[in-house]
Amino acid sequence: MPRDRTTRILLGALLVLLGAGPFLPKWAMFMLNVSLSWGTVVLGMMLLMRTGLVSFGQGLYYCLGAYAAGVSYAKLGIGDIAVMLLASTAVTVAVSAVLGLLLAKYRDIFFAMLSLAFSMILFGLLVKTSELGSTDGFGLSVASVAGVPLAEGWDRYAVFASAVVVAFGAALGMQRYLDSHTGRLAGAIRDNELRVEYMGASVRRVIHLNYVISAVLAGLGGGLVGITIGHVDPEMAFWTTSGEFVFIAILSGTGNVLAPFLGATIFETVRSFAYEYSPNTWQLVLGITMLLVIVFLPGGLWSVFTRRRTP
Repeated sequence: MPRDRTTRILLGALLVLLGAGPFLPKWAMFMLNVSLSWGTVVLGMMLLMRTGLVSFGQGLYYCLGAYAAGVSYAKLGIGDIAVMLLASTAVTVAVSAVLGLLLAKYRDIFFAMLSLAFSMILFGLLVKTSELGSTDGFGLSVASVAGVPLAEGWDRYAVFASAVVVAFGAALGMQRYLDSHTGRLAGAIRDNELRVEYMGASVRRVIHLNYVISAVLAGLGGGLVGITIGHVDPEMAFWTTSGEFVFIAILSGTGNVLAPFLGATIFETVRSFAYEYSPNTWQLVLGITMLLVIVFLPGGLWSVFTRRRTP
C-alpha cells in the first residue's frame, strides 16, 4: 500500500476511534484496547521479522512495560497515564540497549531461544519477588492524563484514547522509519548480510537499533494492557504470551504497518467469542484459524490486499 494512503487510513482510523469511543459499549472498548495494545507489540515484531529475526521473548519487554507502569502507581503513587507510559519506555530502552548488544550477535533459532530465555528469567524473578505480589501480581489505577485530572466515569475512555494515540503514533513512526535509509536495510539484512557490510553499513548496529525499537513498542503495549486491565502479573512474561505475539505476527504478515493491528483485532475477536461460546475448545478454534491462514494465505492476512492489486 502506498505510503500516503497508509497515512490517510491511519489518520482516518484515529479520528473515527476517538470520536466513536464514548459511544462504544464497555466490552467493545475493552477488546479494542487490548487489540491496539497487542498490535503495538506485534508492530515491533514485524520490524524484527523484516530483518530476518523472530523473537520468542517479546514477553520480556511486554511484562517490563506493564510492571514499570504498575510500580509507578503502586510504589510511587503516580496515576498519570502519560507518566506511566514514559516509565514503560524508559525501562525497556535501558534493558534492551544492554541485552541487544548480546542478541545482535545471534541469528535464527539462537536469537529466538536466547530471547525466550531472558523472558523466562524475568518470569522466575517476578514469581519469587513477594514485594511485587509474587504469582498474584498487583493492581493499578489511573487518575489523570498528562497532568489533567479525569472526570468521574471517563477513566475508561481516557485509557482507550491513550491506546488509540499510542498505536497511531507507533504505526506512523514505523512507517517513516521503514521509508528511511536505515529502515530499508532491514530487508537487505534478511536477504544478504555480507552485501550490506560491503555497502558500508553495520549490520550489528542496525539489528541492535531494530531490537531496541521493537522492545520499546512491546513495553508500550504492555503498559497499556496493564492500565487497561488494572492489574499486572508474572504471566505477562511467560512463554505462552510471547507465543501469542508470534501467532499474531504470522497471522498478520509483514506487508504493512496496518497489518499487526488487523491481525491483533481478529485474534482478540476470535479468542473472545470462542472463549465465550466454546470455553472448552477455544484453543482449537484458534488453531483452526491459524491453519486456514497458513494454507490459504501463507503471506498473512495482509496478502489479501496485495493479491487484489496484483494484475
